[in-house]
Amino acid sequence: MLNTFKYVIPKVVLTIISSTIVAYGFARFEIPWKKFWFATLITTMLLPSTVLLIPQYLMFREMGMLNSYLPLYLPLAFATQGFFVFMLIQFLRGVPRDMEEAAQIDGCNSIQCCGMWWCRSSPAIISVALFQFMWSMNDFIGPLIYVYSVDKYPIALALKMSIDVTEGAPWNEILAMASISILPSIIVFFLAQRYFVQGVTSSGIKG
Repeated sequence: MLNTFKYVIPKVVLTIISSTIVAYGFARFEIPWKKFWFATLITTMLLPSTVLLIPQYLMFREMGMLNSYLPLYLPLAFATQGFFVFMLIQFLRGVPRDMEEAAQIDGCNSIQCCGMWWCRSSPAIISVALFQFMWSMNDFIGPLIYVYSVDKYPIALALKMSIDVTEGAPWNEILAMASISILPSIIVFFLAQRYFVQGVTSSGIKG
């Protein structure tokens, strides 16, 4: 379970930071070719993730990052998952600009205004964190491709190895491991359920 958290937590943190910055830029600034870049963002959501597996694998192999957790979370520092950026953009469009405009009159810069928005957008940010946490906990293909050492296997790969190692699988141990593996997701979901519902519903408001 500890191996799983070694890449799940960085994925959640990097996703929140990068997606928030990009979403704030799209929602609050007028940039050249804004509609084109937004359409490109939407297009990336239509591509299946398997399309990027071979190019990413070749890139990380050349960089010497295989058999580590870096390939699993390093790309997220650049807001590579368009779904979360789109979700935060939709939430931002439903947030009035009155407070930000008042802050700018008082001398606040864009970074300070973005930080102020963070305080008002906890439902959306928690929703992003919850989605990423659950998807990362259930990720099987990523660790299977990039992690070779058995001692680095996350819980998803460990469950699969438990079934394949012997002909007569110890189902009592496997089921116990499976039950333990879903506990973090269940606990996190119930703790953040109220914010999750608010964030998902608010993200549908376009303002």
